Amino acid sequence: MAKGFFISKTLGIVGIALGVAALATIIALSVVYAQLKQQTDNAAPSPTTASTPGHTAGTPGTTTRVPGTSAIALGNTTTTGTSPPAPNTTVGPQDPWKKLRLPTSLRPENYTVSLQPALTPDSQGLYLFHGNSSVRFVCLEATDLILIHSKKLNYTLQGGFLVSLTGADGALAPSINATWLETATEYLVVQLSSQLQANQSYELHSSFTGELADDLAGFYRSEYQEDGQTKVVATTQMQAADARKAFPCFDEPALKATFAVVLTHPPDHVALSNMPAQSVENVTINDEVWIRTTFEPTLKMSTYLLAFIVSQFEAVKADQNGTLIQIWGRPKAIREGQGGYALNVTGPILSFFERHYNTAYPLSKSDQVALPDFNAGAMENWGLVTYRENSLLFDPLYSSIGNKERVVTVIAHELAHQWFGNLVTLRWWNDLWLNEGFASYVEYLGADAAEPDWDIKDLMVTNDVYRVMAIDALASSHPLSFREEEIQTPAQISEVFDSIAYSKGASVLRMLSEFLTEDRFKRGLQSYLHTFAYGNTVYDNLWTHLQMAVSEDSFPLPGTIKQIMDRWTLQMGFPVVSVDTHSGNVAQRHFLLDPNSTVQRPSAFNYTWIVPVSWLTSDNQTGMYWLQNQTETNTDFATAVAPGKWLICNINVTGYFRVNYDPENWGRLLDQLESNHSAIPILNRAQLIDDAFNLARAEYISTELALNTTRYLSQEVDYLPWDTALNNLGYFKLMFDRSEVYGPMKRYVRKQVTPLFRHFQDLTSNWTTVPSGLMDQYNEIFAINTACSYGVPECQTLASGLFGRWREDPSNNPIPPNLRSSIYCNAIATGGEEAWDFGWEMFGNATVVSEADKLRAALACSQEPWILQRYLKYTLDPSKIRRQDATSTINSIARNVHGQSLVWDFVRANWKTLFSQYGGGSFSFSGLIQTVTQRFASEFELQQLEQFQRDNADVGFGSGTRALEQALEKTKANMKWVAENQVAVLQWFQRESQ
Repeated sequence: MAKGFFISKTLGIVGIALGVAALATIIALSVVYAQLKQQTDNAAPSPTTASTPGHTAGTPGTTTRVPGTSAIALGNTTTTGTSPPAPNTTVGPQDPWKKLRLPTSLRPENYTVSLQPALTPDSQGLYLFHGNSSVRFVCLEATDLILIHSKKLNYTLQGGFLVSLTGADGALAPSINATWLETATEYLVVQLSSQLQANQSYELHSSFTGELADDLAGFYRSEYQEDGQTKVVATTQMQAADARKAFPCFDEPALKATFAVVLTHPPDHVALSNMPAQSVENVTINDEVWIRTTFEPTLKMSTYLLAFIVSQFEAVKADQNGTLIQIWGRPKAIREGQGGYALNVTGPILSFFERHYNTAYPLSKSDQVALPDFNAGAMENWGLVTYRENSLLFDPLYSSIGNKERVVTVIAHELAHQWFGNLVTLRWWNDLWLNEGFASYVEYLGADAAEPDWDIKDLMVTNDVYRVMAIDALASSHPLSFREEEIQTPAQISEVFDSIAYSKGASVLRMLSEFLTEDRFKRGLQSYLHTFAYGNTVYDNLWTHLQMAVSEDSFPLPGTIKQIMDRWTLQMGFPVVSVDTHSGNVAQRHFLLDPNSTVQRPSAFNYTWIVPVSWLTSDNQTGMYWLQNQTETNTDFATAVAPGKWLICNINVTGYFRVNYDPENWGRLLDQLESNHSAIPILNRAQLIDDAFNLARAEYISTELALNTTRYLSQEVDYLPWDTALNNLGYFKLMFDRSEVYGPMKRYVRKQVTPLFRHFQDLTSNWTTVPSGLMDQYNEIFAINTACSYGVPECQTLASGLFGRWREDPSNNPIPPNLRSSIYCNAIATGGEEAWDFGWEMFGNATVVSEADKLRAALACSQEPWILQRYLKYTLDPSKIRRQDATSTINSIARNVHGQSLVWDFVRANWKTLFSQYGGGSFSFSGLIQTVTQRFASEFELQQLEQFQRDNADVGFGSGTRALEQALEKTKANMKWVAENQVAVLQWFQRESQ
C-alpha cells in the first residue's frame, strides 16, 4: 500500500508559515467576509494582474487597486474581494476557463490542507472557517495556465495574487501574470508569464476564508440540542463536486492524490478525518488555547472521498482483526447505546467484503459518524463514513425492524464502496451507475452476512427491481451509462444519482451474477480490483475481467460479456418477454407503460436484448433459455399440450424483464394460486401480481385479469406477495381515491386483509409479542397499516386505544416500536387537532431520531386541511423541521389525499424559495416532483404542470429536471388509463367486494 509517499520540505514549511499568518488574522477576516459574501456568491472577480506601469503589485501592509479589483489591507495581509470580468483578452467559448472540464495538462500528486473552523458566529452572525492549502502537481503538457476548482472561497492576496507558485525538486516556477475567480465554471484561474515544463513538479499555495454554512455541502455546519444548549458540528459532504467549497482542488474523480489534513479546533472538541491522527498538540492563538490535530496522509484517492469533522461526539469502539471500528454520534445517543447495533454488524460486514473481494480492508480504522444534519442517506468517505442519524443509530426501545434493516443495509452499502468506488474509482460521473449500482446490489449480500436469518436478499426484488421498473418503463427514461459529454455541470452530475443508477444498476448486476454464477462473478471482480487498485476505470474494464473468468472456465454464453451487457447498459428500458405455451413461440419487445408513447432516444441495438430466461413448470421441470432475437421458438415452452400444466419464466425474478403468457397459461396460474398458492415460489407469486398489473397498464392484458391475481390474497400470509399487491393497488388508490371507485375498493381490500390481520393477531397473542422473522415482522406491519387505513373496525379500535393510553401517560409509550408508524398515522388521521398537537409535542421531545421520523411522517396523516397547511409552512422553518427533512415532510403531506392539492399549490408558490434554499444540485427535487404529481390524471392537472414548467424555466429544476419530464409523461398515461378503465374497475370492485 502507498503510505510512504513524499511531501517536500518546501511544501511543509510554506504550509506552516501560511498557517501562522492566517490564524493571526482570522478575526479580522471574519469582519471583511460578511461584506464580501454577497459578491462572492453572485459575481466573478476581475483578475489580479502583475505590476504594470502606473500600478504596483500588492505587498504586505499595502493596499493595491488594479482596474476592476478591490483589495483591503488587514494588518500584514491583503485580501481580495470579488468583482467582474476576466483578463485583457477576448473572452470566447474556447477559453479553457469557460469549459466545464479541467484540461489534461496537470495532475495533482498530494495536498496539504490546514483548516480552522469557528464554531461560534462572528459579529455578523456568520460561521467561518479559515484555511491554507498547498497542492503539489506534475505538469504533463507544457502550459502557461493553471485551472483549479474553487467555490465560494475568499483568498488572502500573496504578492498581489490569489495564490503563489513554487517549483519542486529543482524546477523553476514562472511568475504569475494574473489570477481571478471564474464563478460560472467554479475555477480559480492562474495565468503565468511563461510555460510550466512537462514532467516537472510545482506547488500552488493559497490562504482562504469560507463560510461554514448550514447548506449541507462542502465544509458545512450541523447543529443539535443537548442539555438545553446548541452544539455545533463542522462536517463535510464533498460528493459530487463540493470539495472545491472547502479548499481549492482539482475536483474530478480521475485526479487522485494523497491528502495531509490538519485541523485546528477547540480543546473540548475532537477532530476526525479519513486517516488516524498522527499528532495532537496544544497551540496558542490570540491568547486562546487550541488543539492542532495532524492526520496521517491518506492513500491515493479522489477529492470527493475526503472528509473531516470537528465535534463533541463520543464513540463506542471495537477491534476487528486489527481494524479499529468506531461508531460516533451525539454523546447522549452513544451513552444510551444507540451505536451498539452498528458496532456489532460492522465487523461481520467488513470481514464478508474482505472475503468477497479477496482483498484486505485497505485502512487501519473504520470510523462511522451519525450526523444530525445530512442531505444524503450516507457517504462512503474512505475511512470516515458519514450517515444520517437514522441510518446508523438504533435504539430497540424506539426503533422498528425497518429502522434496523435500514442501518444494516446502509452500512453494508457504504462499506462495499471502501473497495468498489474508493480503492478503484470510475473515471467520470457518466458511469456512476456501476459504482452505486454495485453497492446497491452487494449491500444485500453484506447485510445477509450480518443477519443470516433474515432472508434479506429477497427484498431486493420489491425494493429495487420493481421500484425502478416503474421509472424505466417510461419513454423519458435513460440508459444506465451516459456519454461522458452528456454529464458536465454539477446539476447534471447530481441528476445522475437517481433510481436508474442505484436500483437498475443493482438489478442488472444481480442478473449478471446469477447467469455467470456467484463464484465466477467474484473471480472476475477480484481480478478487476487487484488490477486497478488506486486507479480509475470505465465500466468496460469490469466486463473485460469478468470475460477472463468466463474464458478460463470455457463457460458457454450466447456472446461475450460486453455483447450481452451493452444491451442492458447502453439502451434504456427493458423487455417484456411474451410466451405462447401452445406453440412455444417466444418474443421480446421494449416494455412501455404507455404503449402509444414515442421513444425519442435512438438505440444501436434497436431495443432488443439478449435475455436469460430461466423457467419452471408445474411438474418441476427447470431450465435456462437465451432469447437473442425479437421472435424465436422454444419447444420446452409448449406446455399447453399437457392438461393443467403451467409454465413460469424468470424464476425468483433474477432477470430484469417482465413476462406475459397466453390467456390459458394465465388461467392455469391463477387456478394454482387459488387452489394451492405455495406450489409457486414466493418471489414468483409476487412476480405474477406485479407483472400482471403492469402488463394491464400497458394494454397487454385486461385490467380484470390483473385484479384477479389478488383474489387469492385472503389465503396469503407471506410478505412479498402482499407488498407487491398493495403497491400496485396503491396506484388504483392514487387514481381513484377522489372518485366513486374508492368506496367499493376499500370494501374489497378490507375483505382481503382482514384474515391477515387476524392471523397476526393470533400469532402475536393479541399484539403482545413480536414475530420471529424479518418478513413476518414486515407483514405484521402491513396487516396493521392496511387494515387501519382501509377501515377495519378492530384495527381502528386498536390504534385509537393504544394512542389514547400514550396520551394519558406520555412518559410510558405502550405502542410496540414496529407498529408505531401505523398506529401514529391512523390515530392522528382520526383524532383531530388534539391528537395532532400531542404528536407535535412528542415530536419535539423525541431524543431518538427514528422515533422523531415516525412522528414527523405521521403528522402528515391529518385529514384537516388547515393543519396540513400549517405543517407545510413549518417545513420552511429550520427551527421546526430540519433542513434535511423538509422535502421528505412535504412528500409525506403530498401522499395524503387531503394534502396533495395543498402541496401542489405550496410547491408552485414557493419553488424559487425551495430551489434557492437547497440549490440545483440537491438530491431532493426529483422525489419532490414525483410525489407531488403522482395523482395527476386530468387535463386540468396536465395544464397546471405544463404552466409550472413554463413559469420556472428561468429558475430551472436542477436534479428534478428529468423527474418533471417523467411527471408530464406519467400524467398523460394516467389520463388515458383512467378514461379507459374506470368503468370496468368500478364494476370489478363492486362485484368482488360482496
